[in-house]
Amino acid sequence: MRAFTTVTAKVAPLDRPNVDTDAIIPKQYLKSIKRTGFGPFLFDDWRYLDAGDLDIPVASRRPNPDFVLNQPAYRDAQILLSRENFGCGSSREHAVWALDDFGFRAVIASSFADIFYNNSFKTGFLPVALSADVVDSLFKELAAAPGYQLSIDLPEQVVITPGGARHRFDIDEFRKDCLVRGLDEIGLTLQNGDAIRAYEARRRAEAPWLFTA
Repeated sequence: MRAFTTVTAKVAPLDRPNVDTDAIIPKQYLKSIKRTGFGPFLFDDWRYLDAGDLDIPVASRRPNPDFVLNQPAYRDAQILLSRENFGCGSSREHAVWALDDFGFRAVIASSFADIFYNNSFKTGFLPVALSADVVDSLFKELAAAPGYQLSIDLPEQVVITPGGARHRFDIDEFRKDCLVRGLDEIGLTLQNGDAIRAYEARRRAEAPWLFTA
């Protein structure tokens, strides 16, 4: 898992509340069992003018010119700015995978659905919850400044605006530590690899019948 420490990047505005996981990655793309390749289908129903599926080449589809991620001003954005209850709906992990695969490292909103919030940390993706007033001020600043960038400093737990304003956010210390070190559950487990191998060797010696074919 990629570590997350400090990211300074362009911001894309998605000025909608209650963005649900079916909007983030529609159900027809959940047939894929990979964790990659979902980026082209992020916000699929909003991003394209015609319907899509895994077997339809993205290059053959018509982009919606009115959708924010299709606009040149927000190309290469790595931070998404949205409104309250982001990630509501079903529990699909694919929603986080699609955001990450597209190139986003973080999403800032005033609140998140619990399952989406929890899934984010398993992919090295950072959900930042700020107050509704602060989020509103960021939307206004972004609208007035093409190429608007924010810095997210995870060790210090602050979002820093171009003007120098610092907005603190809360995060569980254990999750923060895992993100900064780039450790998911598998990575955490492998840190105890020597102890695990020693235990397995001891059990094999103590109860060899458990390991016979």
